[in-house]
Amino acid sequence: MATNTPIETVSTGADKAKLAAAGVLVVAAVVAYYLLGKQDLWLRVLALLVLLAGAVATFFAAETGKQLIAFGRDSVKETKKVVWPARKEAMQMTGYVFAFVFAMAIFLFATDKTIEWVLYDLILGWKR
Repeated sequence: MATNTPIETVSTGADKAKLAAAGVLVVAAVVAYYLLGKQDLWLRVLALLVLLAGAVATFFAAETGKQLIAFGRDSVKETKKVVWPARKEAMQMTGYVFAFVFAMAIFLFATDKTIEWVLYDLILGWKR
């Protein structure tokens, strides 16, 4: 069992500026898309994509983006450690789930019809 010691990072002013710039670029992308409304669609989409790509690049240059990338890499490592069930076991468990769902559907149907019969026929007397 691996023990990961948490590393505390201090958010610097430069990181905050990078995140703010990424936010400004996202807003600028949307504004540019609508300001170029009279231009061809390909130009509007190109401006949107270029500004969004700049926002993503700026975000990943900040410490928060680097932490997100590190989290993704750690997730992939952990996923590779998972022992996946064999096909037979997976099919068996799927069968159990379907059987349980079917049994619950029948139970809920019977409960609903019983309550309906008690309320409408016995208590209220609304026989059909």
